[in-house]
Amino acid sequence: MSDWGMQKAALGERLAAGRQHARGKVVPIPSLGAFLTAVIRSGDRVCLEGDNQKQADILASALANLDPQDVHDLHMVQSGVVLPSHLDIFEKGIARRLDFSYSGPQAARIAKMLFGRKIELGAVHTYLELFARYFIDLTPNVALIAAVSADKDGNLYTGPNTEDTPTVVEATSYKNGLVVAQVTEIVDKVPRVDIPGDLVHFVVEAGRPFYVEPLFTRDPAAITETQILTAMLAIKGIYAPYGVRRLNHGIGFNTAAIELLLPTYGEKLGLKGKVCTHFALNPHPTMIPAIESGWVEQIHCFGSEVGMEDYVAARSDVFFTGPDGSLRSNRAFCQTAGLYACDMFIGSTLQIDLEGHSSTVTTSRIAGFGGAPNMGSDPRGRRHPSEPWLKAGAEAAPDADAALRRGRKLVVQIGETFGDRNAPLFVERLDALELARALKLDLAPVMVYSDDVTHIVTEEGIANLLMCRSKDEREQAIRGVAGYTEIGRARDAKLVEQLRQRGVIRRPEDLGIDPLDADRRLLAARSIKDLMLASGGLYRPPSRFRNW
Repeated sequence: MSDWGMQKAALGERLAAGRQHARGKVVPIPSLGAFLTAVIRSGDRVCLEGDNQKQADILASALANLDPQDVHDLHMVQSGVVLPSHLDIFEKGIARRLDFSYSGPQAARIAKMLFGRKIELGAVHTYLELFARYFIDLTPNVALIAAVSADKDGNLYTGPNTEDTPTVVEATSYKNGLVVAQVTEIVDKVPRVDIPGDLVHFVVEAGRPFYVEPLFTRDPAAITETQILTAMLAIKGIYAPYGVRRLNHGIGFNTAAIELLLPTYGEKLGLKGKVCTHFALNPHPTMIPAIESGWVEQIHCFGSEVGMEDYVAARSDVFFTGPDGSLRSNRAFCQTAGLYACDMFIGSTLQIDLEGHSSTVTTSRIAGFGGAPNMGSDPRGRRHPSEPWLKAGAEAAPDADAALRRGRKLVVQIGETFGDRNAPLFVERLDALELARALKLDLAPVMVYSDDVTHIVTEEGIANLLMCRSKDEREQAIRGVAGYTEIGRARDAKLVEQLRQRGVIRRPEDLGIDPLDADRRLLAARSIKDLMLASGGLYRPPSRFRNW
């Protein structure tokens, strides 16, 4: 006869072992190493939070300091591999296998470790994909999470940076896994119950806030005139004709430039109230001028942003906030909103090939994908119509029966033809294929597949791939906006000109844009200080961004 209580029994054993090092639910910092050794088993699947921005850094450091003779061969399942300690556990042999979504600051180190066989890679996931697998075949045995505060019963307040926490706790606790929370402080009453104490088994009082990466802060002072030009092209050549109101912006200076042009260039084009009214977006500081000038009606956030807490709390008509006044973010919900409720994603990448596949993986950096493949994919389950969705679908399949024709989500890749260190954006072959070959992966880590990409924007113009009717046309449309890269120089000039005549390729002059008008004076804010002033002093930028 089967024993249907094995998982509950295993949880009981972990709880009993953990209580030896705790006072009720509270684990003292000096006992943390012994506690983790007692509750984690070698070979466990461990979710370490590890989000896009919020990090359970005290728990990560403690895990990295365990003795690999006691705890080893862990399978780490976490959204973000962001802190050095996240990779130290692999260097030391405490962990062996990794499934993740984003590596950001650790992109170079993780590439070196993967090529050096220090890490056994499960897969590079999108956020929603990894969250989904938590409930299917990557359910954590132990979750190490972070929150702002807890009460004596273990009720957690996550504050503005809720991010992945509800998803991780739900998957772990309801499947008889152990949940351990790092909190800044233990209080008599939490401002808002974000995670009920019934789902939290142990609490560690860190005595200081968890680490948060200001991932979405872009200093307007660093925005170039080329980025302003690409922003003008995007606004006039895509946002305006499609009437895009519901959208997501990726991270980068190109999209920051768009945000800062809305109250100036967008206003001049008469687009206020017609585009950019509803966002799935972190509270980007560069959105402040657009919010203050009445462009934006609503924003739902994946996470928060350092320094934006007071501003968000004061703009509850725009942001989703709790009864305590602080932002309520949720990465799983916002990814779903970006996938299904938004009509457009616009973001940057490191490489685009001749078919239009793009990736942030290079031979020296593996940054992961984060949510870009969720935002930047055409959701075939969508059923509600909208003007941009229907128009894009008509361009892709003009001869189809309109009542049966699928709409298309606009998926736009924006960037300069040459990026950092003069690296070309356009390549014959993605470096992701080399990674797949070297690591014997069944699937190359492509960020956005070519059949999802609808437009490419560079300083050379816009390539509308929806209007391409053959593989050759698609390749020449891409070459046609690739500038003086090797890819661009190999264009078929005659065919590119034919595509331009059809409107598949549109140069700045075709849109009535003079590149000389791409001036920094168009930006609604030209420095971090300008953003602070535009917020009425509510935005408090991190010290490293202060230039006054």
